[in-house]
Parts: sequence; C-alpha cells; structure tokens
Amino acid sequence: MFYESKISNAFRLGDVIKGFISVQPTIKNPIIGAMTEKDNYKIDINLPQFSVILSPCCSIGDSKITLTPLVRLKNTIFKNKFFIEDPTRINREIEPQYTLPPEEFEKLPQPEKDKILQSEKGYTLLEWFIYEQHDLFPQYELRGIDTKYYMIDFRNIYKINCSQIKTPEKVPIESKVLELSIQARANLREKLSYYYGRVPEEDLL
Repeated sequence: MFYESKISNAFRLGDVIKGFISVQPTIKNPIIGAMTEKDNYKIDINLPQFSVILSPCCSIGDSKITLTPLVRLKNTIFKNKFFIEDPTRINREIEPQYTLPPEEFEKLPQPEKDKILQSEKGYTLLEWFIYEQHDLFPQYELRGIDTKYYMIDFRNIYKINCSQIKTPEKVPIESKVLELSIQARANLREKLSYYYGRVPEEDLL
C-alpha cells in the first residue's frame, strides 16, 4: 500500500498537498558586490497542481515548510522495461543488472556484465522518487503508455513561509490530499537520506 486510506489531521513528510506556489530563481552569474546590468536573473513563480512536503514531520512549524512540485515522469524512465512494470522500483535499492535497460545490459562485454552482477544492491536515478498512480492525478501519455504515475526531484526543493503552519497539527489541513503509508514514507526518508548522505571520493582518502 503506497497511500493511507484515511489521512491524518497533520502535515507529514511525503504528504501531497495543493494550493502552494513554487519559486525558482535563476541567475546568469553570482552577484558579487554592486549589481550591474550584466547580473541577469529571473524568478519563476508557479502554482503546481500538487506539491510534496519534504520537511521532516517533527520540523514542520514556525511558519516554514519545504516543498517540491509533483511532476510527470521523465521520458527516460520508460526506456527501462523493469521500470515500466513498476516505476516505484526506483524508490528502493535494486539488483545492479536492473539499473540498465535489458538490451543495453546484453550488449555489454561479459567482463563488464560480471562486474555489474557482482555489485551489491543499490539505488539508481538517485534524485528521483516516484509516486504511485492515484485517481486524483491527471492521466498523461509517456512513450505511448497512459499513466498516472508522478515523481519528485530532490534537486527542486524550496522553502515557503506560511503563517498558518504553526506545528504539524496546526496547519491548513484542507490543502492536504494524500498521505503516504508508513512503508512508502520510510522509502522516501531512506532514499532522501542516501541522496544527501553520500560521501564524495575525495573525502574518503
């Protein structure tokens, strides 16, 4: 089960909510010192149909919350038949041979295949987390397949100030539309932790 059949009266990590804007600033160069005409920037403000809460449950409050838009799947996901069968497999650690489309894996030289097969389970497409289909989500077509799967991108997280968000229980609850099951929320927390917790090679030396 990906979603709770009955949602709680509080905001939680992974909740799908509506009515919150997204803000995405873009700059050409870092603005250092006095601003000049060369310091081009723009701010895109949109109202996504749905957003996802990425604040930890216990950190929701103080008129602040972190969100990311819920968006359609990227076209590349359905290049891999393993993910066509169940896109939410991206959310969990998988066997290494499934990280490549089957036809690409078969074309590899045997030594490379053996090296991959000897690897441990792991995450792929690290910055993405897939949301199961739901009747609330608009249907769309991806690579000739009708789907209602949606996703979030950990690189598109932003903060919103909202005076109605005082504690996890004192929030504009009417904006909440879906709540993840305990297991789905655990999967989100674990992949999000892995995404931010990776140690770069230069720090291992």
